[in-house]
Amino acid sequence: MATCKSTSADTVFEIWLASRANPNSTGQRLPPGSHRPLCSRKLRLALRILKSCSAEIFGMLWSLHPWRIGLTLALEIIRGLSPAFKGYSQALLINEVQRLIISRQFTCGDLLHLVGAETTRIGFEGLLDYLASSSEDVIHSSTQFLLEYKQMQQRVRLDVPTLNDPVIRDLLHESELFVRSFNGMSSFGLFSTFDLTHILSLISELVSHLLILASVTSGDFHLHALLLSLILSVLPLMLGSRHAQADLEGCDDSVEIRALVTQEKMHFLAYSNSHRPELALFGLGPWILQSWAQARKTMLKSGRQESILKEAERIPSYLISNINISGLLFVMQNIPLLLATHSPSASLGNFLLYRNSIESLLFTIRRLLHAISMAYQNIFLMAAFCAASSIKPRLHPDDDNVVQYKNNPGGMSITARNLTYTYPGSTDPAVKDVNITINAGESIAIVGFNGSGKSTLAKILLRILDHDSGELLVNDIDIRRYWPEEFHAHVSAAFQDFSKYDASVRENIAVGFVEELQNNDAVESAVHLAGAAGLVRSLAQGLETELDFISTSSRSDATPWASPHGTKSELSRHGLSGGEWQRIALSRAFMRANRPEVDLILFDEPTSSLDAHAQKRVFDSLQTISRPASGAKKTVIYITHRLSTARHADKIVMMDKGTIVEFGTHEELLTRNGQYASLYKASV
Repeated sequence: MATCKSTSADTVFEIWLASRANPNSTGQRLPPGSHRPLCSRKLRLALRILKSCSAEIFGMLWSLHPWRIGLTLALEIIRGLSPAFKGYSQALLINEVQRLIISRQFTCGDLLHLVGAETTRIGFEGLLDYLASSSEDVIHSSTQFLLEYKQMQQRVRLDVPTLNDPVIRDLLHESELFVRSFNGMSSFGLFSTFDLTHILSLISELVSHLLILASVTSGDFHLHALLLSLILSVLPLMLGSRHAQADLEGCDDSVEIRALVTQEKMHFLAYSNSHRPELALFGLGPWILQSWAQARKTMLKSGRQESILKEAERIPSYLISNINISGLLFVMQNIPLLLATHSPSASLGNFLLYRNSIESLLFTIRRLLHAISMAYQNIFLMAAFCAASSIKPRLHPDDDNVVQYKNNPGGMSITARNLTYTYPGSTDPAVKDVNITINAGESIAIVGFNGSGKSTLAKILLRILDHDSGELLVNDIDIRRYWPEEFHAHVSAAFQDFSKYDASVRENIAVGFVEELQNNDAVESAVHLAGAAGLVRSLAQGLETELDFISTSSRSDATPWASPHGTKSELSRHGLSGGEWQRIALSRAFMRANRPEVDLILFDEPTSSLDAHAQKRVFDSLQTISRPASGAKKTVIYITHRLSTARHADKIVMMDKGTIVEFGTHEELLTRNGQYASLYKASV
């Protein structure tokens, strides 16, 4: 299993793993995303997580907007005290009305003063809500982007062996739930660490209600019939609230549409395991992360600007809706209780204050318990996020064991000794006891029946997979001592299960060396080497033609790209046949293979869907770039079922049942009259 970078991260990972223990089944784990039961053991784990992670998480959030977060915390505390001010203000108003009725001295001055104070309080409360909401929007937007960015960063840096670990997949799943909780999409509910400020507000509100009750319970109250008051209490609901004219308009701006498409495309690439080999080999992680970040910032900025405009338009109606007759009527609806009170000394205001405080206290307690329960569950997701951010990819060497890869003008030499690899969950090795020496600059053909381990061996040689046992030397150095990212910069490959991207022809090709995405000469050179120039010329927009990886018709517009609101974009997606897609994949490989720093080119069934003429063109290109006039050779390995192609290699590897059964030149293998000779005779 992949390890973590530090002892602290190890501890958080172990605590998170322990929290998934199923209390009803010994040795079994709760499914990822499951709610943890509230028990003493889980509670102790939650406290340990808070001790280890809370400072890191809240420090990260605090660094975004220190003064805004401080302001928001202060506003939440004040908002929590608002019910106390509201209760006292309304009680004073009711008591004044009661005094006027009892004394029969109807002086309006004091009453108007109290009504004005109540109206001011309502307006001030609405203003506080507006300020708090505006500040929260800014903080929430920044926090959401930061956490999503870090989550994407986690995904693109992890290698295939690490992602094959089921425990790591569960960890990443719960880490994703933590991030999604900030936009209300978590299965745990609409709660995030940011909502802990609301718990602070609820605690403040709870304390204010308790203080109110302590101050009013010293009096003597008598409860009487409230029928008339109950009838009047329905009136505010009948009045209704003013609806803001905030119709959501479609996202017609082309910049926003492009940003949304890019954002979703990059998110898909980062999370798709099917694209992981090419993502790792071509070093696409930084490009994906940067492209996603730019698109995401554009979307968030656009949403924020739209929100500011709408909020500015709604300020007058927002304040008016909070200073309306409904609030005052709610106060006045209790006046009829005075008529039903036999004792002239009874204080209706205190009675209402007591009653409302009791109701509010119970409601606040329910909300607080629910919020604490959600926070308790979210603690374990926070642990997953913290632990996931410190996962060390399995292919990464220890810092004290790293060797820098040095480019070899003569190509890459490879030596495998007793190489064995078994896929996770399998008992039979896919590659077993492989021994081979490939000299620098040689061309090697690997042949064999289906399932003989050819593609698996190729991915081990490319450092996509890690062998379980044995030794693999590259330029006489253990391959495990190289940084995978650095090693991949010196190899190029075309996979049998190559990726098809919902993107333009240019992008599908240039991901082979994404730094040259806008370099027409580099892209066109790769297209020429792959024999795809005719294909590109036949497309309506050439390199800018948008491709649809679902459709297989070479002239189909059946799957148009749609905007978020269901309208077709200007450019329809263009389908390609299997052979045409293979030319695109070969162009992608040549995009990097033609560079001087590349020492190894590996093609896995590169021409299986091409005709004989196109196949010869590809191998002529391989010969051209691997044996240039300058003498700077490249090592070439290609897997093929076509023995007529294999015979032109310097040496041939015959594989069967995961191991190498024959190795030598075409003539040598024919002389041995073994499996290769039998297969070759059957094919001619």
